[in-house]
Amino acid sequence: MGGIPEGEPGGGMLKRFTRKLTGKTGLPDSMSYEEARDLLNDATDAVRTELARREDIEPEILYYLATDDSSDVRRKVAANAQTPRQADRLLTQDGDDDVRVELARKIGRILPDLDDYDRVRVRELTIEVLENLAQDQLPRVRQIVADELKHARNVPHHVVTTLARDVELIVAAPILEYSPLLNDDDLKEIIATSTVTGALEAIARRASLSESIADSIAASLDIPAVAALLANPSAQIREETLDSIIDSAEEIDEWHEPLALRPSLSLRAIRRVASFVGSSLVNIMIERNELPAHVGAEIRRKVRSRIEVEDLDESEEKPAVADVEKLHKAGKLDDKAMCDLITLGPRLAVVEGLSILAGLRPVTVKSVLESRNGVAITSLCWKAGLAMRTALRLQTDYACLKPDQLVNAKDGVDYPLKPEEMDLHLSFFSE
Repeated sequence: MGGIPEGEPGGGMLKRFTRKLTGKTGLPDSMSYEEARDLLNDATDAVRTELARREDIEPEILYYLATDDSSDVRRKVAANAQTPRQADRLLTQDGDDDVRVELARKIGRILPDLDDYDRVRVRELTIEVLENLAQDQLPRVRQIVADELKHARNVPHHVVTTLARDVELIVAAPILEYSPLLNDDDLKEIIATSTVTGALEAIARRASLSESIADSIAASLDIPAVAALLANPSAQIREETLDSIIDSAEEIDEWHEPLALRPSLSLRAIRRVASFVGSSLVNIMIERNELPAHVGAEIRRKVRSRIEVEDLDESEEKPAVADVEKLHKAGKLDDKAMCDLITLGPRLAVVEGLSILAGLRPVTVKSVLESRNGVAITSLCWKAGLAMRTALRLQTDYACLKPDQLVNAKDGVDYPLKPEEMDLHLSFFSE
């Protein structure tokens, strides 16, 4: 690498510094611009690394070191708070990932502290550096930027929304959960368009979530996101929205506990939730909501009666499974029969029917259905010799997949995947 303006020959300069060395660094406690400049020409990697680290070095020296051949030197320049922004801009394109990681850490810390009195040009350059880092090819770099900026209020809105829409959850989640710069319109758009698993769950954890955002999350039928929404004590959930969640909650175990622990439930909601959750959760609801003794006693009596009936129902599932076997032996276990079971029959009968038709163990079929994976469920129906329309019914009515999780038919009727692809997906569930 070429030198900056020449001064005293480097060899003589190095000898003169050797007589002034202090400590382990091998450099004086302070030096002038000319001394640092002249030292660069013949300095070792260790000396240049030490120069790059120091905050009493002139910006021109640090700019020069930003193009050093040694990645260790460039990392120190990237981490140095005194490095000029022009050098930081160069480092955003550095080929060494660790250099950009160090730069991301520094810029993330610096930007929120830039006040209105900083020079406009410095702020503009800092923003440009940040924009580059927010689109870096390495998720780790973008993650660091997102984590540093998640509480910031004086950063550009477009940088925050870029990070919020990132394809990596580790990048998007801190912004989605904490950033005060995301408004309800931003959040609604992300809820409607995001395909990143866990993005809606991060939004559901936001403090003081508005009713309109709670409505959007509930409508998504994203099971982990709705569970997080219910568990968020500061989320504002309208009674109508809570009713719609309760309508679907009986078959979704992940919602039972957060529903029961939801603060300030109405008596009507408590009665509805008590109709399907376990007795221990019912007792918690009664105690947390300080219900009158006679009301609590009435609810407990109904729960005991329900549990007794459910015990009888469980004993009746065996005949239901036997009926599925009879249908099969009679040659009537077809698409119509399976759709009827999906709509009306016990869930165990659906598992048994698919197990018989696909030649798979019931435990494997159950694992596929509980995965809520549209491709796997579709592959299971194909393996069972059922029509694609039955696969759609199974995805929507049994697994309760949301629209963007569905595997849709090809040309309206055909399976969209190749047989070898579907066999491969099913193999992941084989024991």
